[in-house]
Amino acid sequence: MTTDTIQRRLTRGRTDKPRPVRKNSRPVWEEPPTKIGQAGKGAVLTVVLLLIAGPLYSIVLTSFSPQRSVGIAGGLVVVPHGVNLNAYREILTDGTVSRSLIVTFVLTAIGTVFSMIVSVLCAYGLSRGRTFGHRKILMMLIVTMFFNGGLIPTFLVVNALGGYGQYWALVLPSAVSVFNILIMRGFYSATSAELIDAAKIDGASEWRILWSVVLPTTKAVSAVMALFYAVGYWNTFFSVMLYMPFDHSKWPMQYVLYQYVDLGTTMPGVGSTNIGSFTGPNGPAPLSLEMAVVVLTLLPILVFYPFVQKHFTKGVLTGAVKG
Repeated sequence: MTTDTIQRRLTRGRTDKPRPVRKNSRPVWEEPPTKIGQAGKGAVLTVVLLLIAGPLYSIVLTSFSPQRSVGIAGGLVVVPHGVNLNAYREILTDGTVSRSLIVTFVLTAIGTVFSMIVSVLCAYGLSRGRTFGHRKILMMLIVTMFFNGGLIPTFLVVNALGGYGQYWALVLPSAVSVFNILIMRGFYSATSAELIDAAKIDGASEWRILWSVVLPTTKAVSAVMALFYAVGYWNTFFSVMLYMPFDHSKWPMQYVLYQYVDLGTTMPGVGSTNIGSFTGPNGPAPLSLEMAVVVLTLLPILVFYPFVQKHFTKGVLTGAVKG
């Protein structure tokens, strides 16, 4: 068999014409949505919005409603029958709620700053491959995500160190989240090695590299972690129940809310929160007082979150798998 014959058999059926290309070669997930898909997304978002905004609207309206309106509604108010600020005046003038707001703001600020400092330093040290004992430390941290000493040993240790009734007991035992450290470590490890090498050539120390190179390039994850820590400290109440259950002057806002709404107890120093003292139709009802405390608890988070939302979205997208 000659060489020409072999070549003719190998090239039999082949043509030099290019294969036809589809008009739209984009992946399915990049194609514009259909009208049915857009309508379905709009319907789902509308339902979710109603499920969130409906109860929130009723809570806010009830906090502004007098006892007559709450009595007509038989509970949470949906249709207003007169509004006033008596509930807010009542809970803010007695001193308990206003003092708890100050305590919560200070606790959240100090706790968030402390947690971020510890987490950033730990995550940066673990992100550098040649640091002393970083693998052993990393494994020890991961183990604590699955095993811990338990509630009673933790309480005994904090109590033995003199933390019962002290504010630091609300911060130190829960100051560090290993999950947050691992996320930050992943971002720090992805920092451009060329930037770090250039900083080292210029004589920058590790502190300078962290402050001027790593942190500016990871603002998104830092903002998200700070938000997580801040929300955790803002919502703390179980630690208060353990370490300072009797000193109401040190209670943060969430524990005051727990006392008002869940237990239905009369706060110390608040004489008008007793149900028997509500005689006027325009006076604040007990339910109005409870909902006013709920609104004061939610308001700072609702105000603060939009400023962090862009960093939150950017952090999620940066950590996602891209095609």
